[in-house]
Amino acid sequence: MNIDSLRIDKHPSTKHRYEVLIENQVEGGVSATVLGWQDCQARGSTKAEALEQLRKLLTARLQNTEIVSLEIDLPKPEHPWMKFAGMFKDDPDFEDVLADIAAYRHDLDREQEDYYRQLDAEEQVH
Repeated sequence: MNIDSLRIDKHPSTKHRYEVLIENQVEGGVSATVLGWQDCQARGSTKAEALEQLRKLLTARLQNTEIVSLEIDLPKPEHPWMKFAGMFKDDPDFEDVLADIAAYRHDLDREQEDYYRQLDAEEQVH
């Protein structure tokens, strides 16, 4: 990975919002878990107490840390058809196949022209 492709936010906000899962426990009490951080969980007898305990835990955990945004350039995948490019370059029959395809398309075009001429002729009769 090229370090030049990483961008680090040099002015992070002093506040950050976390999504928290609140669960009423079967044995009583409430647990609060920061989503995505399963090891960051607190319990309390009420929702407010669990959230306050979680706030203290999270604040202590983040005391000597920093949250940054990281932007990276994703590699561009190869086009799925590129693996077929040039597969007939050494095929001696390929020119004949192309000629047959061109002739077939020419026949189809002629049939379409005849069909539209017939429709135009019928339209003029009515």
